[in-house]
Amino acid sequence: MINGNGLKNAMISGANNILKHKTSVDELNIFPVPDGDTGTNMSMTMGSAARELENRQNDKAGEVAHIAASALLRGARGNSGVILSLLFRGFSKGIEGMDEVGGADLASALGVGVESAYKAVMKPTEGTILTVSRVAYEKGMAAAEIDDDAVYVWSAICKGAAEALEETPELLPVLKKAGVVDAGGKGLCYIFDGMLSVFKDNIMIANDVESPAEKTSESEFFRNAAAEFDQIINFTYCTEFIVGRDEECEKDPQELRTFLETIGDCVVVVDDEEIIKVHVHTENPGDALQEALTFGSLLTVKIENMKEQHRKAAEANEEAKAKAASPLAPADPVEEIGFVAVAAGDGLKTLFTDLGCTHVVSGGQTMNPSTNDILAAVLATPAKTVLILPNNKNIIMAAEQTIPLVSDRKVIVLPTRTIPQGLSAMLAYDPDASVEENAIGMMEATNGVSTGSVTFAARDSEFGGHKIKAGDILGLNNGKMELIEKDIVHTCSKLTRSMVNRSTSFITLIYGADVTEEQANDAYNRIKSKIGGDIEVTLVNGGQPVYYFIISVE
Repeated sequence: MINGNGLKNAMISGANNILKHKTSVDELNIFPVPDGDTGTNMSMTMGSAARELENRQNDKAGEVAHIAASALLRGARGNSGVILSLLFRGFSKGIEGMDEVGGADLASALGVGVESAYKAVMKPTEGTILTVSRVAYEKGMAAAEIDDDAVYVWSAICKGAAEALEETPELLPVLKKAGVVDAGGKGLCYIFDGMLSVFKDNIMIANDVESPAEKTSESEFFRNAAAEFDQIINFTYCTEFIVGRDEECEKDPQELRTFLETIGDCVVVVDDEEIIKVHVHTENPGDALQEALTFGSLLTVKIENMKEQHRKAAEANEEAKAKAASPLAPADPVEEIGFVAVAAGDGLKTLFTDLGCTHVVSGGQTMNPSTNDILAAVLATPAKTVLILPNNKNIIMAAEQTIPLVSDRKVIVLPTRTIPQGLSAMLAYDPDASVEENAIGMMEATNGVSTGSVTFAARDSEFGGHKIKAGDILGLNNGKMELIEKDIVHTCSKLTRSMVNRSTSFITLIYGADVTEEQANDAYNRIKSKIGGDIEVTLVNGGQPVYYFIISVE
């Protein structure tokens, strides 16, 4: 039987395992544009549960699952993260109230999660994480009929998931053509395997992802050398100095170390033929300096009050925690209607704000905001009805998860899939119409806009019969690959002209953070010179990452 602590450790182990392998999962993304974020989204989603569980002790299994499910719901990022949260929310319902769980409990609870995930997706596609979770559940139930042992059943679940993953290319031709398995399914296998490590061997997968090395400054040298002592502040003053050695002084620097150890701790003394570097924590920095002068002249001196620093750091840390937990202050719903949009780039944020959005959540392609990020913006919008514009197909599900989390106002998600759709929807808002009329009218307005985008290939790939090299410039028409070029301005001009038809009246070129003003104007002039004079062309600095140009054609 698995108790609460066992389940807690298993969940954290699963989170650590997907974190370790998130890059390899990201790289399974078929489309070569820089959108390989499945592993990142699943890792960040599981990480939210791990953080909540980390300091819990002696909870029942059902309580552990409930805590994890709640955290996953709020931390869900991207479609893969939302589906993952749905699987564990159903799992939580399946073992609700249980102190310990056996194999049959684990399998049947997973089945509740699988059912929830399938129901939440409008058109479930086989060959995805859904298939992997369903087959894993089926294998688990079959194993439970033979033996109720939790390790035996979860081993069957992991094996079933792995077998289903290998079959995903047979169910989705696009996977087979690319020679990869489903990214979401692979991520789920890593999570299940991480949990099995605890169930089977009581070994938690370590969170050992290394952060980039940082250059250590000279002033940090002593702190690092004495770091093992720094948890407890026994003395007030951190004293650092460099002594220029007197050639006539025959004293050994070891004598200075011996003296400093009598007046403080965390003593570090490093010397060469010319200087002596010293670090010491003491109540009497003057005594330390006075003794140092017997070895030569003082070249540099630095004295800091550690207790005061510690107090300020603690205050700053608490403020940072509070800000991170609630970056936006909740507002009473006093107005009739309000808007929340998702966009990245200062220019785009300003556009949506100018059009009437109360809050713009930072996010978009490759950096999907969590459900909690969107929820905070909703609660900070002082309106009885809040309309959310996700502006990205991979954010819609996360936005929809906010609906059951809000009780004091109505939330409506307008399923805008691109930035131009979101802008068109906001332009169609009629303050004299009802909420329902606006929801319909704003979505109808998105039907009249086409979206083009110019980005780069994140890796070598073969897609649509074309061989693509990392760094190639890609032109996408409503998400479909249309051009593979070498120059961003040429791609923008050529793609825009291909999108124009007889009904086109407006073209908006939104240029990103990696495009110079000269390049943007060049693209604008090329397009103006090639299309009819009746079409209005507008150039906007969106400042968005990843996409050199976002093109709106109406």
